[in-house]
Amino acid sequence: MINMKRNVTRKIIGGLSLTSAMFVFQACYGTPQDFGLDILIEGQVKSKTSGLPIKGIKVSVADNVQYEVTDEEGKFSFYTEILEGLTLHFQDIDSTQNGLYIDKDTVLTDLKENIYLDIALEEK
Repeated sequence: MINMKRNVTRKIIGGLSLTSAMFVFQACYGTPQDFGLDILIEGQVKSKTSGLPIKGIKVSVADNVQYEVTDEEGKFSFYTEILEGLTLHFQDIDSTQNGLYIDKDTVLTDLKENIYLDIALEEK
């Protein structure tokens, strides 16, 4: 009876350990790309007037919680599900740190392969 309890306890702890390890892996490295179902969208956001990169622009997929914020060089990249008529929303979220920029939406229609975008935002 004691051996049976130990075996059950070991199996439960072993299952929890595997689940915990998978959770930590996903938290550190993100979810893997679904080959054939996802598309890489990357690009750079610049000021329309100066041509300089803009840090702190939120790039999001419309009707989705997924987003990326541009880095020091104005660059962004993320994988997203292939959909017809995918709309990307560019929004200045850092307020006045890099100036104020007008929000912009871009609709992507031909989603067969990875996409690189050069986006120019106008100042307010």
